[in-house]
Amino acid sequence: QVQLVESGGGSAQAGGSLRLSCKTSGRTFSADVLGWFRQAPGKERELVAAISYGYSTWYSDFVKGRFTISRDNSENTVSLQMNNLKPEDTAVYYCAADTRVTATIRTMTASSVDYWGQGTQVTVSS
Repeated sequence: QVQLVESGGGSAQAGGSLRLSCKTSGRTFSADVLGWFRQAPGKERELVAAISYGYSTWYSDFVKGRFTISRDNSENTVSLQMNNLKPEDTAVYYCAADTRVTATIRTMTASSVDYWGQGTQVTVSS
């Protein structure tokens, strides 16, 4: 059974930091694109950051310079370091994997994702 399990969500003050981690199991994703999405109430799920098997990264303009995505294929994990948090970062954050042969960090979308984590809440107060 394939599982993506997030941890590390919670509450933070504006300007603070949180680190999200996602542990995968059931299959290897070392050759796949991994990413983090988020969904705020009443909004569509959006891609925050993605990382390729070759460690290339992509960030949305909203988080560029504040968030860092990383992966450890030996530990089957993908992480998201979030610094200088803003209230508008408040959302449920989802770990995701895109296993298409043609997947790239620039073509990853909610529709292309094959596997999702259960989500973890991040709340940033002003």
